[in-house]
Formats: sequence, C-alpha cells, structure tokens
Amino acid sequence: MTSATLLTPARKAGPERGRPSATRSAERAYVRVLAVLDTAVLAVAILVGYVGRFGEEGPAGSDIPYVVVAPGLLLAWLVSLRAMRCYDDRVLGYGADEYRRVSSASLRLAGGIAIAGYIADVGVSRGFLGISLAVGTVGLEAARFAARKRLHRARDRGAGWSRKVLVVGDTAHVLELVHTLHREPYAGYRVVGACIPDALLAPVPQRLGDVPVVGSFRGIPEAATAIGADTVAVTASGELTATRLRRLGWQLEGTGVDLVVAPALTDVAGPRIHTRPVAGLPLIHVEAPEFRGVRKLVKGLVDRSIALVALLLLLPAVVVIALAVKLDSRGPVVFRQTRVGQGGREFGVFKFRTMVVNADALLADLVARNETDGLMFKMRDDPRVTRVGRLLRKWSLDELPQLANVLLGQMSLVGPRPPLPTEVARYDGDVARRLLVKPGMTGLWQVSGRSDLSWEDGIRLDLYYVENWSLAADLAILWKTFGAVLRSRGAY
Repeated sequence: MTSATLLTPARKAGPERGRPSATRSAERAYVRVLAVLDTAVLAVAILVGYVGRFGEEGPAGSDIPYVVVAPGLLLAWLVSLRAMRCYDDRVLGYGADEYRRVSSASLRLAGGIAIAGYIADVGVSRGFLGISLAVGTVGLEAARFAARKRLHRARDRGAGWSRKVLVVGDTAHVLELVHTLHREPYAGYRVVGACIPDALLAPVPQRLGDVPVVGSFRGIPEAATAIGADTVAVTASGELTATRLRRLGWQLEGTGVDLVVAPALTDVAGPRIHTRPVAGLPLIHVEAPEFRGVRKLVKGLVDRSIALVALLLLLPAVVVIALAVKLDSRGPVVFRQTRVGQGGREFGVFKFRTMVVNADALLADLVARNETDGLMFKMRDDPRVTRVGRLLRKWSLDELPQLANVLLGQMSLVGPRPPLPTEVARYDGDVARRLLVKPGMTGLWQVSGRSDLSWEDGIRLDLYYVENWSLAADLAILWKTFGAVLRSRGAY
C-alpha cells in the first residue's frame, strides 16, 4: 500500500532498440495476457447485458441489429481502453493509476454512447447498455486485480516481469533507494547496478550492499547497456546538476532505457504531490497533511456507522467467544488496558482476554526473550497466552470488542496501532506524530506483516498513514485486512 520514494518517469520518444529483449518480451507477454483477459471479460459482460435485458429469446419486434451492436460495443470498449493508455507499462502492476484509467475508459465510453445515441436517435436498449457497462467495468477491475496479484507473487519469488534498474547518485542516497526498492519487490523495480561519483570510484570491484558498482557518472549510458538495465533511476547527488541530468536524458534518447528521478522527498502519497513547471523547472508542490476538517468528520461518521453495523451482525459470534474465554481459564472475559490515543489522551482499550490473569507480573521474567526490536514486547510462543487466546490472536478475534471503542470515538477503524503509555514516554519527536490521529483497529501495519515487522518498519508505516490518510485508503486497508486475517501472517 506504501511508496516510500517517488519515481517520476521521464521517458524519451524514440525506438526501443536498446531495451533488453528478455525484459521487453516478458512485459509484452503480460500486456497480451491483459488484452485477452479484457476481451474475455467484456464479451461476457455484453452477453450478460443481452440476456439480462432480453432473456434467451432475444428482443421482440426490435429493429436494432444487436448481432452488430454487441461486437461494435466490444470493439469500442477495447479502443477506449487503448486510448486511455490502460496498457502502458508505466502504470501496470503497481499503484492505483491503472484502476483509475480502466474506470475512466469505461465512463468515457458510456458518456460517448449516451451522446451519440441522443444525437443519432438510435433506440438501443438502455437496460442492455447499462447492465453491460456496469458488469464490464467491475469485471475489468477484478481481472486487473487478479492479474496484478499473480504478477506480485511472481515478483516476490524473483520471477515475473520487473524493470532492471541502474541507480545513480551519492552512496548514501543510492543505499536508501536500493533499500526502499528491495523492501517492496512487487513494485517491479529490481536494482542490478549502481553508478556513484567519480571521486568515490575505487580501482577494485565495489558493492553497495548487494548491488555492484558498475561505473561512475561519466559513463551512465554505457553502464546501463553493459548490465542490461532498462531504467536509470537518478537519486540525489551534488554532482548531478540540472545541466548534467538534462544531457543524460539526451544520451538515453532512442536507447529504450527509461530515465526516472527519485527526489529526496519520501513517504508522501501521490494525491498530495503536484508538479508545476516554473521557469523551466518541474517544481514539486507538496500539500500539508490534513488532521481536521470536513473529511475528518466524514471519517468519524463512517467509522461509527460501520462499527455499529458490525457489532450487530457479529453479536452471536461475540457471545460464543465470550463463553469460550470464560470456560477456558479463570478471569474476566474482556480485558481493559490503558492505551494512548489522539493528542496523548489515555483511554481503556477493550479486548477479549487472551492471557492468564497475572500476565503483567510474569512479564519481567520474559523480557530477555523479546523477539522484536524497539519499544514493544512480542514473543511468538508466549507462555502467558491461553489455549483459546492463541486461537483468538491467530484470527484477530480478540480485537472485536474494540468496535465499542470506535463507537465511543476513542478509536478509528483504520489508524496507527494504539501504544502503551510506557512506549509513549520514550517517543522522540518524529514517532510522537503517530498521536496526531486516532489509533485504529487495523492499519498499514496489520496488512503488511503485523508482528513480523520490525519496530522501524512499523513506525514508518504508521507515520505514512498519519501523513497521507484518505477515505479511499481506509477502505482499501479494510479490504486487505480480511486477507491478512485469513492468512494469519504475523499474528501471535
């Protein structure tokens, strides 16, 4: 869900004779698969629209030749997808732009059909068109999602179609960008080499982490060709002036190698970034984070509405879990623990009890066996956890009572993990920004590995959410939470 470094494509026009054939072939194969999937989905959608509107017997007494209209609609839809550049490799496989383009292509087609039908006074059934367009749009998005997930799994295994990246910049910035890209291999950027300033180049082979240094700033195009890179990612460096960067773009023209610029700005979501050309400079304008206002009020209303509905629907399950906890071990069913919420205010978070009643007293004997870094205590086989508690933690069912905290306005459905007062007491200035928003039942940490994450990565994800939250992102995180719970990854 996060993008720690902004990669801004600066592709040059010209033939792609220099693009490595293996990468280009894999990319084209993926695009062909998408084209076949789109065609199949649209054919099914149009058939569903026809049968849904007219039944198996077809339209009675209609002069409209649907045997021509249906293929024409299919062709026009494919042309609209192509016109909206839904097969552009720069948006495939990562980010939300691919989905936005698919939806936009369908909406524009619907608008065009409506205008053309009104002008030409053609009596094509609106029910047929409405069903076809609705089913087709949802089907296209679902097919793209399935194809992307398969691509991500392949990339995680080191297979699949990925760009081979040559990173250029100072050693510290190169290492930071390499770490970011390695952290999210499913993004499709695989670093194969690095170029560093001439003054830092040694006469013997060098490596930055596991990335070989293949040249200096004097021979970037030659280094890219030598290692088969199809993308040059330029990060910060005092020697890479605007003039040298512009000349590098000229040198890469016609080679099929993309030039992308990774600015030092990190952990800022796309909607907050706007590029404005001023005096020939592509200035990046960054909007301030939004911590109050109408959108915050809407978020609160949505949180409480969903929490109320969820509590009513899950009431039978809550009763069963409560009985299981009571029969399993001595102690209260619901455990109330003091946590720190928005603005540093303490509140009692509700959870089904998953540990023995004297768990806090036993913690001192287990501190040396802590399996995580940072300020949290996590232990995969914690002896304080009860039998029922282990199952509840595996499926995150112990957190269901927190829906009451959401109803009370103390928590949100999505947000940073609610910290303990002892953790907050040791926060520095940066980490304390987690307290600018309400803590959540789930969040980026939940869908990204939970207890398997390091303290540093967990904080990075929480701060990213604080700075870049949106209602759309909240819905995406809630959707991903179901998958994370089913996989029970990092749950202990």
